[in-house]
Amino acid sequence: MNMESIKCLIVGGGPAGYTAAIYASRADLAPVVYEGVQPGGQLTTTTDIENYPGFENGIAGPELMSVMKAQAVRLGADVRTGAVTEADLSKRPFRIVIDGSHEIEAESLIIATGATAKYLGLPSEVKYRGLGVSACATCDGFFYRRKTVAVVGGGDTACEEATYLAGLCKKVYMIVRRDVLRASQAMQERVMSTENIEILWNCNTQEVLGDEYGVTGARLVRKDGEVFDIAVDGFFLAIGHHPNSELFSQWVNVDKEGYIVTDGKTSKTNVEGVFAAGDVQDPLYRQCVTAAASGCRAALDAEKFLKMK
Repeated sequence: MNMESIKCLIVGGGPAGYTAAIYASRADLAPVVYEGVQPGGQLTTTTDIENYPGFENGIAGPELMSVMKAQAVRLGADVRTGAVTEADLSKRPFRIVIDGSHEIEAESLIIATGATAKYLGLPSEVKYRGLGVSACATCDGFFYRRKTVAVVGGGDTACEEATYLAGLCKKVYMIVRRDVLRASQAMQERVMSTENIEILWNCNTQEVLGDEYGVTGARLVRKDGEVFDIAVDGFFLAIGHHPNSELFSQWVNVDKEGYIVTDGKTSKTNVEGVFAAGDVQDPLYRQCVTAAASGCRAALDAEKFLKMK
């Protein structure tokens, strides 16, 4: 393998990773960013972002990520495609392997790998993944224009996905396992005011139905035991996320859900020289602005660490 020495390695290309790159560049840390399997992170699957400061009329998620990346590059960050496939954080410099072929020695490491969508774990869900089952409405919603779809979940993500799909589809079912939505009040009001969204309360999915061509419906069970089918062309998951920390969890402390544990209000992990930012360490807020802020903290912490060495 080819060996490369890097002063500040940033793993992940979402708002946390790009912001860390911006600050690390300005601190002359010569940061190298590997964007991972989803360059731009989860925001590339988001439509209009209305709550990121500085954009009076909102901005599309992919556009915001493109702007952040361009800013990082302009300031000197080396942004690359590729994903970490191996990691050894047992000693410094840390050993990182990209795409199984490129070996790196890093003096400091910022983990900003984000989180990925959770699935229900049904065999039928796996069977029809890519044939009507999706965890990204903005990626796949186009294929269901003027059709009927279902969205599973009751939080902000589910409400946003349902609202987006309602603008494309004839009808949107929201499958909610409780009798209330967990979403913010603003998102709840948006859903409730959208005529072609119907909420199915106290329901769980028993099976995704389909044929050789793809999804045709879903079999649901109510809290009282009633089982019934709905006819849908698309089945969208919006039930939470799993932090992408597996490659590093042998060395850095994680909580029971896999989120990286950081020291107080800092980005410091239990491994000296390793920092975490964004959704991979934030099970609570999971917002673009908080991810960006944590990327800033990580770069500042890395700068301070490197100056002390």
